[in-house]
Amino acid sequence: MKFFIQSRNDDLSNKLMQNAKAYLVDFGLVLDEENPDIVLSIGGDGTLLHAFHKYKHLTASVAFVGIHTGHLGFYADWKPEEIEKLVISLAKKEFEVIEYPLLEVTINYRHGEDSSVYLAVNESTVKSPDVTLVMDVELNGSHFERFRGDGLCMSTPSGSTAYNKALGGAIVHPSLEAMQLAEIASINNRVFRTVGSPLVLPKHHSCLLKPVKGPDFMVTVDHLQLLHKDVQSIMYRVSNEKIRFARFRAFPFWTRVHDSFIDSDLEK
Repeated sequence: MKFFIQSRNDDLSNKLMQNAKAYLVDFGLVLDEENPDIVLSIGGDGTLLHAFHKYKHLTASVAFVGIHTGHLGFYADWKPEEIEKLVISLAKKEFEVIEYPLLEVTINYRHGEDSSVYLAVNESTVKSPDVTLVMDVELNGSHFERFRGDGLCMSTPSGSTAYNKALGGAIVHPSLEAMQLAEIASINNRVFRTVGSPLVLPKHHSCLLKPVKGPDFMVTVDHLQLLHKDVQSIMYRVSNEKIRFARFRAFPFWTRVHDSFIDSDLEK
């Protein structure tokens, strides 16, 4: 089995990376940065997002596992002191692979350029660089609303606990193939109206954003911030591709939600 290790590059993460690398090689695994079967992410959820985007072209074959060197994360659930236990489990292949939905983001341009296509693990947002965002929102080809406000956020189920939650969106179990559209500071008064509530859309639905005001937009895809010019439309769909995680033990999603947002003592 081939592996690669992505580190957050702080002292603790780098030390764990060197230890894990030595252990895995001793057990007969092969270090292969180009085409790994397993990617260990050492740091936090952000480190794992970086690792995914590095290997997004290998979604069908690579699986991820996270070791957290800070606070407990949704993707990084192993502790530093468990590194040897994790390595032994990897060497013996004592794990199952689970898959979570990804978001497909397609940006189309006004002057015939090739479309830009991205995959998001957590979410994608759209904002105007310097004025209020004004977008027509189409669901399955039919006009739904004209949005005015700071921006829009489309999240995956596994990303529903991130920015989406801060926007008042619902927490969605990652086994559900869906996406969620949440408003960012919408303008609602006697003249302008939006639905004012997050929308959870199933896999067979699509969401198309069409600019009404201005052709240039700031689009985020997870940690990536991208300025796109001359935008004709932005299409969101639940991707046919999925992110794969190596799961070694039961850690129910709702337990993660409880430990991250409710439990004040994670060590008890």
